[in-house]
Amino acid sequence: MTLEEVVGCNSTDRKMETVREALEELLVAAQRQNCLTVGVYESAQLMNVDPDSVVLCVLATDEEDENDVALQIHFTLIQAFCCDIDINIVRVSGMRRLAQVLGEPLSTDSNANQPRDLHCILVTNPQAEHLKLNEVGSYCKESRCRNQWVPSIALQER
Repeated sequence: MTLEEVVGCNSTDRKMETVREALEELLVAAQRQNCLTVGVYESAQLMNVDPDSVVLCVLATDEEDENDVALQIHFTLIQAFCCDIDINIVRVSGMRRLAQVLGEPLSTDSNANQPRDLHCILVTNPQAEHLKLNEVGSYCKESRCRNQWVPSIALQER
């Protein structure tokens, strides 16, 4: 490995860590501001009624979801809609970490409350333009410049 490759790898790793942290902070802040729509069905409804309010679409899966044909069809339709109206999209792996970040139970709790469907999350216009939104948006834009229309981020357990 050359010095350029080593420096490039470290730089890429740092960039991914920064974007990962920015996304987590953005989701927490948006949830506090009541600017999150959670769930595939709920997200589709919002994008049908008020697509201009959506600033980021997060599509989350784990390996076991990769073979869920219905979910993949929903993702394809959501991605097409987002690309058509210029909404930034990011794919996320690490559903357990995503649930932790949002304070969601991982399974049905003792009150028989089902966990929310975290496969699709929309961030709507935060009341204050959040710095982390700009950071994640820049990452999405850079990825599109490299012909990666839906960039991926792996959330890591802590």
